[in-house]
Amino acid sequence: MNAVFVAQSHRPDVVVTGAGKHQDYSRTIRLNPMRCTTSAASTNARCSARSPGALDASRGMAKEEAREVESGVGVRTVAFERLVQELAAGHQLFVMDPKGTPIREQPFQDNPCFLLTDHIPMPKKSFNSLERLGAKKLTLGSKMLFASQCVVLIHHELDQR
Repeated sequence: MNAVFVAQSHRPDVVVTGAGKHQDYSRTIRLNPMRCTTSAASTNARCSARSPGALDASRGMAKEEAREVESGVGVRTVAFERLVQELAAGHQLFVMDPKGTPIREQPFQDNPCFLLTDHIPMPKKSFNSLERLGAKKLTLGSKMLFASQCVVLIHHELDQR
């Protein structure tokens, strides 16, 4: 919610992809509010509310398969590593790390992509893979934050530029 929505609207240049493990294959859910049926805030809220249902829609999907749940909401059976490889082709990648460059000191190109985790840190081997793909480490401060808090701070920093 914090990544996409602002009062009475949404951020037109933001797409959110959530990744997680599932019984058989990893799943990603992609929310693109610009592709939701209309631009009305209520429709966009309805669009985001459908995201959790995307996992139900993914039952029976084979590996490397994609399915549109509704306009603006899609689900894929794709591994996190593969997803990040695809993102690296068109985005400047960043991963949050307490030892990273302070966000205020980091220049951004067009299309930055921020990789956030929940309370369970990413395995060290994943960080190594991300570095090989060109991901840069960023810090938002000395305290560990929730991903939803990071999103707000990242948007604030980008909005100031």
